[in-house]
Amino acid sequence: MKILCFAFLALVAPVWAKDNGDLDVARRLENAFVKVAEQASSSVVVITCTRKYGAAVEGEEGGGRVPREFEGTPFEYFFKRRGMPAPMPDIDSAGSGIVYRKDGYILTNQHVVDGADKIKVRLRDGREFPAKIIGVDERTDVAIIKVEANDLPAAQLGDSDKIRVGQWAIAIGAPYELEYSFTVGFVSAKSRSAVFSRTGNAYEDYIQTDASINPGNSGGPLCDIEGRVIGINTLIRGLNRGIGFAIPINMAKPVADQLVANGKVVRPWLGIGIESLSQNKEMQELTKLKNGVVVQEIRPDTPAAKSDLKPADVITAVDGVPVNTLRELQQQVLNKRVGQKVMLDVVRDGKTMKLPVQTAEMKDEVVVATRKPGGKPKTESGFGITVQTLTKALAKELNIEETDGVVVAEVAEDSVAAEKGVQRGDIILNVDRRPVKNASEFKSALAKADVKKGVLLYLKRGGSSTFVVLKEK
Repeated sequence: MKILCFAFLALVAPVWAKDNGDLDVARRLENAFVKVAEQASSSVVVITCTRKYGAAVEGEEGGGRVPREFEGTPFEYFFKRRGMPAPMPDIDSAGSGIVYRKDGYILTNQHVVDGADKIKVRLRDGREFPAKIIGVDERTDVAIIKVEANDLPAAQLGDSDKIRVGQWAIAIGAPYELEYSFTVGFVSAKSRSAVFSRTGNAYEDYIQTDASINPGNSGGPLCDIEGRVIGINTLIRGLNRGIGFAIPINMAKPVADQLVANGKVVRPWLGIGIESLSQNKEMQELTKLKNGVVVQEIRPDTPAAKSDLKPADVITAVDGVPVNTLRELQQQVLNKRVGQKVMLDVVRDGKTMKLPVQTAEMKDEVVVATRKPGGKPKTESGFGITVQTLTKALAKELNIEETDGVVVAEVAEDSVAAEKGVQRGDIILNVDRRPVKNASEFKSALAKADVKKGVLLYLKRGGSSTFVVLKEK
């Protein structure tokens, strides 16, 4: 009997030891999460913003107050006619943030505090402080607010450039006003862009995570397993889908530092709209290149407009540093000083050249509305564009300086040109890099072009230069 018992123990002991070892690993991991929750949560704050619901507007026939949210909409008439029986209450919304500096500076999202009339910050220990906005940056959705307090527990910042897909990602915040919620997932992807454009000039280079992020998490930290902040949670792609996005801390930090120091962000720029060549198959086919950044637009009165840079040029390096993506080119330019000269490696028509451009301070983007040109259109292309020759009289009517080229009079719905964003009022200056001075030359150039390969059009729009590639379906 004893021999049987010893034999049984000999058989089960390795299994028992293995199970116990796995349990020890699980406990160590559990302890790591608990440690993150205890340490990182102390630097997380809950932000409550109060916004006035509407402004008093003179009504009609006993009507009254029109909520700000409905001004300029069809519902404005209803409120003016019928009025509102009682003043609407102010609206409170909650978000999150991190203690950026121990002397009271808080880092959060711009959209969390946007339009707030009052801001209140609550710490993990229960203390509450009124806060004021120091500065916001819409392009990165970063904001700095300030409370009058000292010796606050500042967050420990990590290095988002070193994160790896598959590593732990931990979100802390106040989703649905459930304060200090702690969710765990993984870094699902890096360098995500074009996931949710807030504005046409937003910088998007998100960390994607499946850690549960919900409304109220915005502005809170995304941490690694050491409790270091690697991102600022900012966006979700639908509820309960496991797809959330965070601003990398290496992008947020220099913005936050400028907001603390100056209340605003000063950036160098070249004045170009760009796209990664890898995202534009038509340009890949035309240029026979796989890597680089395509110049989509050159804006007026900018360093690029004063240089020899042209739309459809492919930038492959900045001061000798290769750039293959939109983000890489942006980062290289942002690392320069305002007024510094940079040398661009550019490929145009298969030829490589070096073009110098001197940076300037970034301007706010201007949206220019196009007007319908007067007169009778002269010619129509197979791509759905109706054009007419640009005369001095028409140029004066459109308030533009160009007198050569053709102006787009109409764009057919569901046409190739409409799909590519050609707009009424665009000035076409070149077809496949050859100038066209009138409607006849434009029609002739299209007839000679390889429509299956793609036709490259240079456009002028509101003072900006851009291009499109039109390809036969």
